[in-house]
Amino acid sequence: MPQKEWFATWFDSPYYHLLYQHRDDNEAQLFLKHLIDKLALASNAKVLDLACGKGRHSITLAQKGFTVIGADLAANSIAAAEQNRIALALENLNFVVHDMRKPLEGQQFDAIFNLFTSFGYFDTLEENQAVCKSIAQMLNPGGLLVIDFLNAHKVCKNLKPSEAISRDGAQFNIERWHDQKHIFKQIEVLDTIQNTVVGTFTERVQALSLANFEDLLSPYFEIQATYGSYALNSFNEQDSDRLIIIAKKRP
Repeated sequence: MPQKEWFATWFDSPYYHLLYQHRDDNEAQLFLKHLIDKLALASNAKVLDLACGKGRHSITLAQKGFTVIGADLAANSIAAAEQNRIALALENLNFVVHDMRKPLEGQQFDAIFNLFTSFGYFDTLEENQAVCKSIAQMLNPGGLLVIDFLNAHKVCKNLKPSEAISRDGAQFNIERWHDQKHIFKQIEVLDTIQNTVVGTFTERVQALSLANFEDLLSPYFEIQATYGSYALNSFNEQDSDRLIIIAKKRP
């Protein structure tokens, strides 16, 4: 049996969600409020939250009245998202296990959201191109794509080499480095109650710049706007925390 890609294992681990639990619903709601005001989507728009994790953005989009599908490769995350959907009785929201490198068959959307650095995990340029092509195939004419990515230039310039984080009976010993093309984060997970090593995971994301995204998107999209924060401040490569791109599907 082929070995799972690193993101399929780590993103499906409960320790991933424990480490990043500070990314909460309030943050998602505030970001999406700013974003939806900019996008001016129709109230009956159908949208896809691509690489949705446990669905915090999907839920917010559904609560705003859109018809929403949340898709992610991590089956445990989708199961948790579905439990949240049921608890909130959101009939305009569905979750599916899906690989973003392929289009969802028979589905067309007015907008597709790819949020919280959910791009650039793959090994090859061709896989990035496959993601962009599949997104274009799923969008209606004139449909919108939103990508929320890290600002790779600032991250590489200000990388914190190591730190230890404790959360709810677990300690995460983190090492960070980059090689100009990728940003790496090695995470050793300790169970502090049992005093055992749970495992070691290595995140790897491509250090994609705005110019890289322009090249990737240009066959299918026209970039409409770029922002550098969840408050949608202007993007500046030196100082911005995020790289948020709004792009429109070409005719």
